[in-house]
Amino acid sequence: MPTVNALKGQRIGLLGGSFNPAHEGHLHISKLALDRLGLDAVWWMVSPQNPLKSTDDMAGFSERMGQAAQVAADDHRIIVTGIERELGTRFTVDTVQALKRRFPRVRFVLVMGADLLAEVPKWKNWCGLFNAVPIAVFARPSYSYQALSGKAARRFGTKRVSRSRWSTLVNMRPPAWAFLRTKEHSQSATRIRAGR
Repeated sequence: MPTVNALKGQRIGLLGGSFNPAHEGHLHISKLALDRLGLDAVWWMVSPQNPLKSTDDMAGFSERMGQAAQVAADDHRIIVTGIERELGTRFTVDTVQALKRRFPRVRFVLVMGADLLAEVPKWKNWCGLFNAVPIAVFARPSYSYQALSGKAARRFGTKRVSRSRWSTLVNMRPPAWAFLRTKEHSQSATRIRAGR
């Protein structure tokens, strides 16, 4: 992880999750975020344990970190980190707030797929999360309609930014979010595990 001084002024996307396992879909959304949002880096924040997911088929933390590093190895702008373990946070809102305290001169944007926008009202203090950091939501096959008609999209509907402003989203004062209709990738960790 780069130092506080080295990160000064950078624009960083935060892509959190179990990465059980990391796959080409994660890489796809990260490269789109780097390009469309004008980011300097995307951090893959590998969660020690997602509070909303079962531990039954969860690979070990070190295994998931190592596998994510292999998938991300071809792009130096994607940084695989276990920073949630270091921070002692379990919930996204707590992680974001801790990162903003630790790196006050960094501009963060939360990156997620459309499936998570539909699920986000189940998260701890989800409204606080929208008020803490700009959010970039990427279209995913079969989830977009549900996401855009869901509770979070309706609650913060007036804070959604247009395509012409995607590149400045990371600099916006939250709440601010964008729904990026970009080329979609069908791969998912659930499908990969089911095929094993």
